[in-house]
Amino acid sequence: MKKIVVVGGGAGGLELATKLGKKLGRKEKAHITLIDKNTTHVWKPLLHEIAVGTMDEGVDAVSYRAHAFANHFHFRIGTMTDIDRDQQQVVLAPMADEDGEELLPETRIDYDILVLAIGSSSNDFNTPGVKDHCIFLDGPGQAHRFRNKLLGKFLRIQRVSGVRDSVNIAIVGAGATGVELSAELHHAVTKFHAYGFDAVDSEHLNVTLVEAGGRILPALPERISTSASRELAKLGVKIKLNTRITAAQPDGLETSDGEKIEADLMVWAAGVKVPDALKNIGGITTNRINQLPVNAYLQVKGESSIFAIGDCAEFIQTDGNRVPPRAQSAHQMADVCYHNIRAQLDGGKQKVFQYKDHGSLVSLSNYSTVGSLMGNLSRGTLFIEGRLARIMYISLYRMHQLAVHGYIKTGLLMLSGSINRWLKPKLKLH
Repeated sequence: MKKIVVVGGGAGGLELATKLGKKLGRKEKAHITLIDKNTTHVWKPLLHEIAVGTMDEGVDAVSYRAHAFANHFHFRIGTMTDIDRDQQQVVLAPMADEDGEELLPETRIDYDILVLAIGSSSNDFNTPGVKDHCIFLDGPGQAHRFRNKLLGKFLRIQRVSGVRDSVNIAIVGAGATGVELSAELHHAVTKFHAYGFDAVDSEHLNVTLVEAGGRILPALPERISTSASRELAKLGVKIKLNTRITAAQPDGLETSDGEKIEADLMVWAAGVKVPDALKNIGGITTNRINQLPVNAYLQVKGESSIFAIGDCAEFIQTDGNRVPPRAQSAHQMADVCYHNIRAQLDGGKQKVFQYKDHGSLVSLSNYSTVGSLMGNLSRGTLFIEGRLARIMYISLYRMHQLAVHGYIKTGLLMLSGSINRWLKPKLKLH
């Protein structure tokens, strides 16, 4: 029986392992193993909601072990440190408990086909002080850290007599994460009154969004950027364009112009890269942000038995541009990789990957949603905003749930979500 190993349980990796398990694992045509350093999966575009408490990840998170059992694949927790291409083995680091006592020694897992779906993390560009003083929204752990610090600042305003200072938050990087977090923060503040923080209101929140370029959402059409800027300005978000951060200090950020941006909390959301552990792993040459170059079939160049999908894959399109690091890219790559793995096992014809940009949507919390749709609904680009855009934005997550859970379970999850909106608090305060 062929052994298929998928490393990384993000959007692409989990969807791929699920499809392989349902089609090959259930019929015992292949042994599928998913490896991830975490025990649960959370859709990364939702991390800004977890960070401010408007989403409870305990409800939406997917347990890898339970999901693997239900979908006929296996799960191994661990962190990949190397690939032994000669022996066709993935090397996992030793695991230790909270006290540093070793639980598991270094482990090797055999593979016949390996899929790398590691994803990406924030790129601090080696800016001094950023790693020490800024929060990166790369996973639930960092989102929890931000939420706890935010709650602590508001608790001080509420409980300490005479203290009515504002909470100053600086967000570096005006891409989708930075813009969505800015809006979600203002939405969360309006909810705090219902949970005993009656002394806290929007006047106590100062959000500064810092962007090195000339406009926010630089990767998206200018019309979307302009609309989002207008909505953020209404909320009171201060936008600083053409501003490069040179250092982070405990109490704020230093700019190339010599300005100091005072901040109690700092979030770094400027640029992405693949984790450094993947750099030249197994002797495979990677690019400057540690991506693995792949061919037209998503195989790592020179390695027919190793595939790479999602943010960790460098796929050069016919126009010379790289496929962008987006959830829709990972979803499309997972589909093609699934087809090509089955073709490789059955001796069939492999499919050439072609990225289709279906547009981009940016949520400004309950205030608005802006974006563009491409390809299916119109020729060219269709600009949308407001309620329709909000519905389309939510549907992106539903599509991911469908790929992971199927129609029946996704429908039940939607029903339970509607019930929870009545039963559970509007904010997660712990």
